[in-house]
Amino acid sequence: MSDDEKTPAREIITEYAQSHFRYFRTADGTVYAQRNGHPVARPIRSQGTTGSHRQELMVGLYRDGVGVFNGTALKEALDLIEALALTEDVQAVHIRVAPGWDGATWLDLGRADGRSVRIHPTGWDIAVPDPREVCWRRTQLTGELPLPARDTDGKGIDLLLRLCNFATAQTECLAIAWLIGCLEPSVPVPAPFLTGPQGAGKSTGGRMLTRIIEGMSGDLRRAPKDEENLIAAVAAGWVTALDNLSHMTPDLSDAMCCIVTGAENVKRALFTDGDVFRARYRRPLLLTGIDVGVIRPDLAERLLPLRLERPRVRRTEAELWADYAEALPVVLGSLLDLTVKVRAVEVETPTDLRMADFAHLCAQLDAATGFGSLAAYRAALDDLNDDVIEGDLLAQTVLRHAADVEPGTAQRMTSTEWLHHLTRLYTGEECRPLPKGWPTTGKVLSDRLKRLQPTLAARGVLIDSGRTYEGRYIEISRSPAAPPHQQQTL
Repeated sequence: MSDDEKTPAREIITEYAQSHFRYFRTADGTVYAQRNGHPVARPIRSQGTTGSHRQELMVGLYRDGVGVFNGTALKEALDLIEALALTEDVQAVHIRVAPGWDGATWLDLGRADGRSVRIHPTGWDIAVPDPREVCWRRTQLTGELPLPARDTDGKGIDLLLRLCNFATAQTECLAIAWLIGCLEPSVPVPAPFLTGPQGAGKSTGGRMLTRIIEGMSGDLRRAPKDEENLIAAVAAGWVTALDNLSHMTPDLSDAMCCIVTGAENVKRALFTDGDVFRARYRRPLLLTGIDVGVIRPDLAERLLPLRLERPRVRRTEAELWADYAEALPVVLGSLLDLTVKVRAVEVETPTDLRMADFAHLCAQLDAATGFGSLAAYRAALDDLNDDVIEGDLLAQTVLRHAADVEPGTAQRMTSTEWLHHLTRLYTGEECRPLPKGWPTTGKVLSDRLKRLQPTLAARGVLIDSGRTYEGRYIEISRSPAAPPHQQQTL
């Protein structure tokens, strides 16, 4: 056969690839390859160590006796496949948890055979999902979960609570509610903040909660130094657990707010002049630490404090994790059983809490089990409001002003007038110096009061703003039925 009659290598590769793989694109234009009948999808441009599609294709060509091809032929074939895939229908890829058909939810067990858990309205099953229903994306952070045990009769929940050192029953039911929320891809859940005295096992408890969802390879990590690295870590897994936080910068606090409720990051794509790369993310977040200092009001509404206590009996790490690994299939099975039971309950959604989806989940859990998780969640948020006020002298000053106002009455001034009034109230007759961070202009004061609005509203102090012909104004009033905690000392 002459050279002109030979089939070009790129055509051989393209024909083999299209007969053994399914190619599709996501909403951001990334093209993925999915082996026929298998739910795991890999981006065709990935060079990752978890196994790129290029490597997968080379191995398949070799093992099926098609041949070994050079890099140029592979590149030309993949370029053509990518161009063809851009005309296909859009399909989403998911990490660990995904919505399915008919109201079902899928949990990726991270197994090589693709078997996953399908949680549906009448129960849960273990199956390999239809690739058209679910496409899993795997990374180095995707650990393998054991096959969950059946007919546990709730024993796994008891085993988990014995292994963790939660201080109260209220803390235990909040931890369970958070775990159930992690199995729902459409529900934003607040970030558990594991606190307690030194030696209470905060890091160990954080690992135990994380590994129920991420497998035994799931672990805690130090907070990245910048937002870009934090987003990269968040995008590569489902649960992001940060250990031993001792300080939280404003940028890190804002980034955590975005992680919990969802946001999008856009940056320039590598090796291009004008193209961009989009990353959407909303992930369960878990934090541990003794004290992170001043908590900003917007983050406080997205936190879930879980207090631990020092264990009475110490155990070795080897013994503890051996028992945990043995109990994990039962724990996971019990959690799935409880999730099905909770989702079947219909309750009204509380409308006074910012994380309304999680509050609704707590109400469902209470109706299904008799727990008091919603009341515990309200109490936890109330404690966090106290922490915010204790760390913010401006909030304390506003509460001091409100204490001298008749309930139901309002006072309206410009932001500059409020700045002078609150500054005089803080400095007092002794003219003490203003603290670092005190507002220096009316605009800064207005912005600070907007952040403090929900925190102060929980203490019966309402802040409103508007505009008249004279200009902008800020109105501070005291609600007729002001709750306790009104009087704050400076």
